[in-house]
Amino acid sequence: MNEFFAMGGYAFFVWGSFGATAFVVVVEMVALRARRRRALDEARLATPDSLTAATQGVL
Repeated sequence: MNEFFAMGGYAFFVWGSFGATAFVVVVEMVALRARRRRALDEARLATPDSLTAATQGVL
């Protein structure tokens, strides 16, 4: 089992890569959640007239 975690002497690079990838995935998930909430809030605040104008390219 120790050999598996040592990765033939490349453990720092292998596990560092896994850690960096996991970190980036978590950051992306948090950012996606924030963008979604912001978009939903903007949609709730928008008036029906501005929504119609935006979808028809009037703005």
